[in-house]
Amino acid sequence: MSFAQRAPIRAIIAVLLAAACTALSVGPAHAAAYRFWGFYQLADGQWAFAQKGSDQIVPKDGSVDGWRYAVADVNDVRFPRATLTFEQLCASTPAETGKKRVGLVIDYGRPADSADGTTPPEPTALCAVVAPDATSTDVLAEAGELRVENGLVCAVGGYPATDCGGEVKDLSAEAKAADTPVQIAAPTATQSATPTASAAAPVSAPAEDTSSGTSTAAYVIVGIALLGLVAFLIARSRAAGKRNP
Repeated sequence: MSFAQRAPIRAIIAVLLAAACTALSVGPAHAAAYRFWGFYQLADGQWAFAQKGSDQIVPKDGSVDGWRYAVADVNDVRFPRATLTFEQLCASTPAETGKKRVGLVIDYGRPADSADGTTPPEPTALCAVVAPDATSTDVLAEAGELRVENGLVCAVGGYPATDCGGEVKDLSAEAKAADTPVQIAAPTATQSATPTASAAAPVSAPAEDTSSGTSTAAYVIVGIALLGLVAFLIARSRAAGKRNP
């Protein structure tokens, strides 16, 4: 599903530049902070702030997108707290003809980043298999329904339920604190976009496959039916022979 998203990053940059101008006039101690989803791309093993909006970027097969929900001022950049390579994200997802694979890391942030201290969903990662012309917005939509307002991605999979790029006048000490890295388990081929990790949550074991036993029973039934049919045909042939010596 694609969303009409008019250069969200440029809108954010404009807001931040406005805040920077304010900061220059009243001093850095009063720099405004904002709560928003930041869009990043993995380059040389490190997160880099995307230079265009997610609807304007068509990621290549083998690339990795990252999103982080956070509250920050103009002097602070909050990257996703985990870095996963394309190989880690998509090694277990086979390539498909006419499709591309794009790794996706989503960091819903800390309780201190939320507007009311709500505990956010666990960070998650997945390998999106999408059309060759899919944008980064389309890739993000693989993680859940998006809420977009005024050209900004406001919510991913229902989080947060309200607010969109709102200004935060007073940052708490917890919000100002440095990030602590988290670990996200690499997704499996059948894993969906459900949150996958906290601090090193193991990947769930796959369910037991019972298809083998079911197939064996079916073969036995078919074999018995075939033997019965052969016996019937032989008996019928013999009976016909006795009637026509």
